[in-house]
Amino acid sequence: MMKLSILDQSPIPSGKNASEALMDTRRLAQAADQLGYHRFWVSEHHYSPSLAGSSPEVLISHLAAATDRLRIGSGGVMLPHYSSYKVAENFKVLEGLYPNRIDLGVGRAPGGMPLATKALQEGKRHQRDHYAEQLSDLMTYLHDQADEQHRFPRLLATPLLETAPQMWLLGSSGGSARLAAERGIGYAFAQFINGAGGAEVVHNYVRNFRPTVINQTPHTLLAIFVICAETDAEAERLASSLDLSLLMLEKGMIGGRGIPSIEEAEKYPFTAMDRMIVERNRSRMVVGSKTRVAERLLQLSEEYSTDELMLVTITHDIEAKIYSYQLVAEAIA
Repeated sequence: MMKLSILDQSPIPSGKNASEALMDTRRLAQAADQLGYHRFWVSEHHYSPSLAGSSPEVLISHLAAATDRLRIGSGGVMLPHYSSYKVAENFKVLEGLYPNRIDLGVGRAPGGMPLATKALQEGKRHQRDHYAEQLSDLMTYLHDQADEQHRFPRLLATPLLETAPQMWLLGSSGGSARLAAERGIGYAFAQFINGAGGAEVVHNYVRNFRPTVINQTPHTLLAIFVICAETDAEAERLASSLDLSLLMLEKGMIGGRGIPSIEEAEKYPFTAMDRMIVERNRSRMVVGSKTRVAERLLQLSEEYSTDELMLVTITHDIEAKIYSYQLVAEAIA
């Protein structure tokens, strides 16, 4: 049976502020809990005028307290900015508070502009890419496996627990999939970031998977933009807001405007080149009525040979967003 999950980036609609966007994320998580969704992940973006989620660990704690059943996690923690040891302790505290409900998704992207990266990594000296080593350390600390041969002999990340967060690696290319397969980590492919070649990347992950303390078998999910409405026409109308938002982001125009409204999208003077960009971005999106969306999601599940789809829905109106998730849940059920 297919599992449905959600990634919410706490987008800030034009006319709203960041605090309202975070409250919308809480409201959405509570709705997802009632609708039967499996996971609810929040993202990490820095120095962003249109996305409010900069600290997934803090938001996860709030959302887990506000829900009963959902797995709550990060999609994801941008590990190169941080100490693996501190990340492990943050998520072990969360696991201790909410046993068997916490996911630790990690990625290597900066999650923001170069200026923010400099501030996050101030004082660090990186002569080389040490992401692979960080992943290995994180696995070690989460499962209390630092031995005498480790560079920090017998170091334990506290609190000491009987369970551990589920660990996932986020990626949109073959490099992250290879690292996940080598370490037995679950792999989440972000088609909403990269609309091409994902199925082969996921299949390669499964073929090259090696059992470890993290997982004995491969675990995969596919994350994609989805907007669903009563009719195809209404879904297209709702999606115009996301179309313009992605276009503005690509052109460096997002500024402090937030996610544009449908009315702003309808008035925007799209050029022929803009229309080409919008059409290209549609490879990252599934838009339509319940029937159309369900057919495409089932097709993607088969293409990727995965039983879990993580939906990313960005609309200007929170009611339309919640209703979109409701319609998809009904369609797949």
